[in-house]
Amino acid sequence: MTINRIQDAIIEEFSNLDDWFDKYEYLVRIAKTAPASDGTLRTEAYALKGCQAKVWLRAEMNRGKLHITADSDSTVTRGILALLIRVLDNQSPRDVARANLYFLDGIGLSTGLSPGRANGLAAIIKTLKDTATRLDSPEAASET
Repeated sequence: MTINRIQDAIIEEFSNLDDWFDKYEYLVRIAKTAPASDGTLRTEAYALKGCQAKVWLRAEMNRGKLHITADSDSTVTRGILALLIRVLDNQSPRDVARANLYFLDGIGLSTGLSPGRANGLAAIIKTLKDTATRLDSPEAASET
């Protein structure tokens, strides 16, 4: 499924939620049902700087597609990570690097986060897009 179709589905899911309390509750449910990360993720090598919560993020290439694993010590952040993974995982690095993540505005997440969480979200997205750009380079292609 394309990045935009997945984003549209997420916007549709969130359209049924009345207020921010319901949206946060939904993010918590998503976080609790997200697959647990393996023990190798929560290390300094994958720790992301610039986030209010502790975030670990790994993006790797497999058969021309980006595969993302992520975790956080914050349940809400873990829910947001699960949404980003749902949208961007198993997509080409070029598509990830060029993606307009409009679903964040579409579900009201961009305006509903505290400044600290908004900065963290921006850092997560920047890291994912920078990694995708790097993995889409000819040098990275020759390494795989």
